[in-house]
Amino acid sequence: MDELGKVREVFKNDRFATEMGAQIDEIGNHYAKVSLTVNEHHKNAMGGIMGGVYFTLADFAFAVASNWQNPGVVAVNVDSSFIGVPKTEQIYAEASLIKEGRTICTYSVSVTDGNGSPVAVMQCVGFRKN
Repeated sequence: MDELGKVREVFKNDRFATEMGAQIDEIGNHYAKVSLTVNEHHKNAMGGIMGGVYFTLADFAFAVASNWQNPGVVAVNVDSSFIGVPKTEQIYAEASLIKEGRTICTYSVSVTDGNGSPVAVMQCVGFRKN
């Protein structure tokens, strides 16, 4: 099994995200790209996409990026801004390391639609437990 397959196998146990439909598309050094196909199950009472969908997808990207090489990071603070509405059914979240310290790390996560238009941005601060 290749490295991406191994990572997918580990993170299939992140059941909230994966049962929502999130999947891992790419991994790199302190980086992950995940995606989701939006359906009716993701919509709120007004017909828009529930903010928790964006948050969960971004949190999943952060979890994969910060843990696939060296497990043990948990989020301690997340700042999120919902800045757009997707024009496609596919949405993506990309997490990249900004700074890594001995126990604290910071990642930037962007959520975009299939056209690359911004939907949400997040900054995630993590704590390494081990």
